[in-house]
Amino acid sequence: MNYIQSIVLGIIEGITEFFPISSTGHMIIIAYIMGILDNSITKLFLVFIQCGSILSVIFLYRKKLLTQNYDFYIKICIASFPVLITGLFFYEKINILLNNPVIVFLSFIMGGIFILKSENFYKNFSNKKKNNITYYRALIIGFFQCLSLIPGISRSATTIVAGLLQNIKRKDSIEFSFFLSVPIISIATIKKVFDFYIKSDLLLFNIKNIRILLLGNITAFVTSMIAIKYLMNYLRNNDFKLFGYYRIIIGIFFFITHYFIKIY
Repeated sequence: MNYIQSIVLGIIEGITEFFPISSTGHMIIIAYIMGILDNSITKLFLVFIQCGSILSVIFLYRKKLLTQNYDFYIKICIASFPVLITGLFFYEKINILLNNPVIVFLSFIMGGIFILKSENFYKNFSNKKKNNITYYRALIIGFFQCLSLIPGISRSATTIVAGLLQNIKRKDSIEFSFFLSVPIISIATIKKVFDFYIKSDLLLFNIKNIRILLLGNITAFVTSMIAIKYLMNYLRNNDFKLFGYYRIIIGIFFFITHYFIKIY
């Protein structure tokens, strides 16, 4: 893995992390095309690079995060619990899926259909009063988030859609998804780094690879801030259907291309 690849993947991560189109799925596809998907440093990079996106959320929403009452943080903890438990039990199987681009292609398509269906469902409540995020609704969002452990499904997509299906305000669903990314991605990153340490893959943490990881995170941090601002502006007058169609088209395209290349 080189510096150019780090920047490219950092840009992909920053653009896609908070859009409901799966950042991990996109990075797996790009890394697969680059021919670096099976490298150990790439596997660490795909998780560690999300730190840059987390920091962008903390930076942009620092005032809002610091002024929340304890009730807000309890809801974040409740929503985080299901995916942490699920990830703990299925950790090894999830790592295997990270090396399977076909799973990503299929997840793109299924996720796109899921978004389109949820938008139609949400519009049925267009004339009704929108709900607030309660403890129970936060838990439901948490259960939906478990689906994002499958590469290509998208953490932001599952959490935002879970909010829409419960008739929660679109803006509240999106921001809650942003905030929810902080503990989830932080824990996932710590776990991944710890695993590499336990397996004595200390050679990965040489000067070059550390620079690659830092460069990717800086790129993701800057790109994520731009992407978040664009997404919030876009959603003032639009829904998520565009992202749903995008996922389906990309999924079908790469699925067909993948098998076409294998045949020929």
